[in-house]
Amino acid sequence: MSAPKRYPDRDEIAAVRAEAERLADGETGDATRRLAGRVMARRDMGKLVFLDLVDRSGRIQLLCPVERTGEVEVHLGDVVGATGSPAKSRRGEPSLMVDALEPLARIRTPLPDTFHGLTDVELRYRKRYLDLLMNDEARDHALVRSRAVAAIRRILDEWGFVEVETPVLQPRYGGAFAEPFVTHWNSLDEDRYLRIATELYLKRLIVGGLEKVYEIGKDFRNEGVSFKHHPEFTMLEWYEAFADYRDTMARIETLVSRTANDTLGTTVVTFRGHEIDLAPPWERVKFVDALAEHGLWTRDEDELRRTLEGRGVDVSHDPTWAKLIDHAHSHFVEPALIRPTILYDYPIELSPFARTTDDDPTIVERFEYFAGGIELGNAFTEINDSEEQRARFEEQLAAGAAGDTEAEHGDPDYVEALSYGMPPTGGIGLGIDRLAMLFTGSESIRDVILFPALRKVD
Repeated sequence: MSAPKRYPDRDEIAAVRAEAERLADGETGDATRRLAGRVMARRDMGKLVFLDLVDRSGRIQLLCPVERTGEVEVHLGDVVGATGSPAKSRRGEPSLMVDALEPLARIRTPLPDTFHGLTDVELRYRKRYLDLLMNDEARDHALVRSRAVAAIRRILDEWGFVEVETPVLQPRYGGAFAEPFVTHWNSLDEDRYLRIATELYLKRLIVGGLEKVYEIGKDFRNEGVSFKHHPEFTMLEWYEAFADYRDTMARIETLVSRTANDTLGTTVVTFRGHEIDLAPPWERVKFVDALAEHGLWTRDEDELRRTLEGRGVDVSHDPTWAKLIDHAHSHFVEPALIRPTILYDYPIELSPFARTTDDDPTIVERFEYFAGGIELGNAFTEINDSEEQRARFEEQLAAGAAGDTEAEHGDPDYVEALSYGMPPTGGIGLGIDRLAMLFTGSESIRDVILFPALRKVD
């Protein structure tokens, strides 16, 4: 007889376990409950069989008296349905006293050794379904990430932002310093780029009068993998008309701390051996001051190059002062920013889309924010003057000609959109994967991406 095609009206294991917790040792309740999940352990004690059943919400022991259930023809890894009553074993273990057991899917390939679990890291990423089955922590990380994204949406919606979608395949790429992935549109015989950011399309919507917009979506950057970099990653970006970077600073502190509280029940997380409280207010330090603290602030390119080389930093891939100063920041400043910190007011050379400060035309209203020694995101008071934006794109073309392969290529259509007038605007990006690392205490970004990129195997 084939297994049933559905198993309706089931209860969550966590809820039934909570019911069973309230019973006395050896007691069985009166209610009837229906559970379904995967059998992850079996112990035979004569006429009583013990099974461990796992679903998304947790784990519970099934007590299967053979006189009630008949012979228990269940293998490790089978998916089963169980009907019975909440109970507590004589040893005090929350359980379900089973009246009927129903196989729903038979396992054909044996699970990895349940005692040693799935310990090969490469195999965990390549066969994530097994990792989720065998490791409660992996399953918990996936659920924490999902709850965090849901909380972010709730908060932004509450603030009056509108969720939108913008193109993933773009005729031009822009909005960040990165190399793109290139693909081809056959029917038009034209190349397209997988987006490196959603920025330029979202700001077109600000021009169009939507005023407060956000998108949570995949971006793609053709770069290597590190503990905090992945070529395909999830980014939140939002843009708010009639706001500047100081308004955005206040919003991001609130968003991150509220999301942590909604997701974890606390604003305190443990990451890379540090206990970090995400509650506002966060520290705020000027970018120039942070570099000066490390003896690295200078506008003299040769001096900076010599200083970095003297400290053992390979600067052979940094053709411009802007690349050198960014390298100095990422190598020395960023790893030291453990407590939540906002670095603000960046050199104009690093920020082709930010407005200048009122008192210094070489500094722009930009901030990045950090916790646990990693950058979580980046924000600007956006340029809203089309002529200024055109000039910044031209500066980027010059940087590209000087050897910067990640320089912006410009976007005349975006400049034209700005020429119709964009309100003063604050914009920000938040790396969802990095936030998930922080919330789960994960050492690697690949631990919070369900299917990370891996080299093909034959």
